[in-house]
Amino acid sequence: MVENFIETFAKIIANQPDEIRVQRHDIDESFSEIVLYARREDAGKLIGKEGKMISAIKTLISGCKAKENRSFRVMVKIIEEEND
Repeated sequence: MVENFIETFAKIIANQPDEIRVQRHDIDESFSEIVLYARREDAGKLIGKEGKMISAIKTLISGCKAKENRSFRVMVKIIEEEND
């Protein structure tokens, strides 16, 4: 659920939404890593000035976790992909 939310949110913000990809890696039962792949200009938009956008995304993830009644940790990583 969390990765679907992040993908949908990122595609709304991105200039090139078709280039957004999200992968979830469950490290163990209580920790997941979500990797968001985006073009350089979109990665900048997703991080935001002074990291405010990514902080907002993390806050919304906390709400998703609460809705699922799960207490697990999530790390969000944004990886810039090269333009072709």
